[in-house]
Amino acid sequence: MSSFGKIALFIDGANLYATAKALGFDIDYRRLLGEFQSRGTLLRAFYYTTLIEDQEFSSIRPLIDWLDYNGYTVVTKLTKEFVDATTGRRKVKGRMDVDLAVSAMELAPHVDQIVLFSGDGDFRSLVEALQRRGVRVTVVSTLSTQPPMVADDLRRQADVFMDLAELRPKLGRDPVERTGSRELRQPPQFLARGAIKRDDRVE
Repeated sequence: MSSFGKIALFIDGANLYATAKALGFDIDYRRLLGEFQSRGTLLRAFYYTTLIEDQEFSSIRPLIDWLDYNGYTVVTKLTKEFVDATTGRRKVKGRMDVDLAVSAMELAPHVDQIVLFSGDGDFRSLVEALQRRGVRVTVVSTLSTQPPMVADDLRRQADVFMDLAELRPKLGRDPVERTGSRELRQPPQFLARGAIKRDDRVE
């Protein structure tokens, strides 16, 4: 497999979770890191996600803590839940798009390749801006669902498109682990910072 040179991963956490769920599998984040370390010099792996403000417990918290101690740079933002006055529906205010874009542009002079785990079409202009700075951009999402999880203009703008469905054998959690793991479902308790060792797996 050809080397990517110096690589940085930018993971839109909510988007990747939704994509993997649509494909029917869980991401093994240790294997994901290892896969791209084998493809080049991995400088950074960023994971972006939102947390709901004033929520005493978030089901994603144990995953965030595990990632933080196992080679990922986790970037979180507090969001607010509100009720839309027009529709009466509960909505969440707050996105990570700008935070991700700013970090990617700052890192651009130091990498050869950025791998973006997202199918969000809002990132097309970011991809184009990175390419103007000489950075190759790989987008990871899927065309294997109906409708596809990746925006067509984002897929076309990318230098390389990787379908997450084809990466499943390399990035998917083993079935044995999956049945016992609650990492991405309903973790039983908050894992305090410092309680996780580098070789631990979140249960």
